[in-house]
Amino acid sequence: MKKIFTLLTLLFISAITYSQVAWNMAMNVALPSYGNAHPRIVTNAAGDPIILWNDAMNAMYSRWNGSSFTAPVALNPAPMPIAGASWMGPDIAAKGDTIYVVFKIMPEADTSSHIYIMRSFDGGSTFLTPVQVDQIGDSISRFPAVTVDDSGNPIVAFMKFDNTFMDSRWVVTRSNDFGNSFNTDIKVSGFNGSTAVCDCCPGGLASAGNTLMMLYRDNNINIRDMWAGVSTDNGNSFSSGMPVDQNSWQVFSCASSGPDAVITGDSVYTVYMSGANGSTRVYFSISSILNLSGGIGNEITGPFPGLGVQNYPRIATDGTAMGIVWKQSVSGNDQAALMFTNDHSTGFPLSYDTVDLGDVTNVDIAMSNGNIFVVWEDDGTGSVKFRSGTYNTLSGIGNIYSAPVSVIPTLTNNFVDISGTQLNARLSITDAMGRTVVNKILSSESNLQSLEHLQNGIYFLTIENGSQKPFTTKIIKY
Repeated sequence: MKKIFTLLTLLFISAITYSQVAWNMAMNVALPSYGNAHPRIVTNAAGDPIILWNDAMNAMYSRWNGSSFTAPVALNPAPMPIAGASWMGPDIAAKGDTIYVVFKIMPEADTSSHIYIMRSFDGGSTFLTPVQVDQIGDSISRFPAVTVDDSGNPIVAFMKFDNTFMDSRWVVTRSNDFGNSFNTDIKVSGFNGSTAVCDCCPGGLASAGNTLMMLYRDNNINIRDMWAGVSTDNGNSFSSGMPVDQNSWQVFSCASSGPDAVITGDSVYTVYMSGANGSTRVYFSISSILNLSGGIGNEITGPFPGLGVQNYPRIATDGTAMGIVWKQSVSGNDQAALMFTNDHSTGFPLSYDTVDLGDVTNVDIAMSNGNIFVVWEDDGTGSVKFRSGTYNTLSGIGNIYSAPVSVIPTLTNNFVDISGTQLNARLSITDAMGRTVVNKILSSESNLQSLEHLQNGIYFLTIENGSQKPFTTKIIKY
């Protein structure tokens, strides 16, 4: 039986228009001699950007000092060469001035090569010596990813194999003492019955409160859609999983591209690459954690003239604002593209910004206090590029009204019941990408709105009553 779930029944939020990013000039983070592969960016408590990338088996690190980026340093000690490429490498996470960096030691397929974590508690000014994360015995580890919980403790995910590089699966281990030690790892993949994961695709972690999600590309007889293991006790156990991508992409070669996600409320916003429609495209989905209801996933731009491949999407949020970056090729030219909204509850606009043109290989994004930061691997200059911009933050979420209007799900009939509206009020429903799927005038006889023609997913229902402010509520169809 199909269901509809309303997140706001009697309360509505006034709609707010989108804002645009005001960009500064792009700049090099460092000289090309320091390399540029797979850059990652976070911010510290001051909102300053901190950048990590890999070069010649080193985890290179630089931070903003108020006027420029510091000279890069290799965080890994000399006897510890790290695994890295343009599509994978060391990972970084921050909460305030607590910063964690994880990396995998070469050679990857050696059971004595481990994953290590480095820690900074002063905003990235200094780092402590590496601590071994994985306790894998005769197994093999790969692709570390890290996040920070609300207490400032690190949680690390990695791919695990037996000693013949078979039996691929994702596991998570957490620390309760700020990275001094780690618990025994827990398996977090295989919830759809598959016996393998895409063994050349990095994964990602998303956390908020006690909810932790480990996102990865599955391999169910070469169906390589994105899944998530879900924990509701801050990573101590994973009792359930959910699809965040249901496009059924079957591919017999390695995708070498993973997901990224953020959690907002009871929803997870996921970005990923898929070739399900015959071309390599970036997709975006919103899934309900409350109901373990996976999103279908839509192409973030859809086709347009000159569009070639899209890949390597990343997502960030700060308050109500949200941004997605990715690499794409248009008429043979590589671009760093950005889709942005300062109010994710109303969805994304259909347009995107072009952050950079030419020689873009990989991108990342961070947001803080009305600032947006984008980094990318520029293989034309051989350097890590950086560009910042500002946007209008929302002082609040608008006026919240206890209105006479109500939107009530009618579960058995696949309708929403809209009552208490004025005659000739306008009803519109948009999907997560801002596309209008319903637009009509309501009358006293037409307060039952059918949703049968809509795919499962998250939608935004807006009612405009004459001169009153428009009101919006979120609906999940699953």
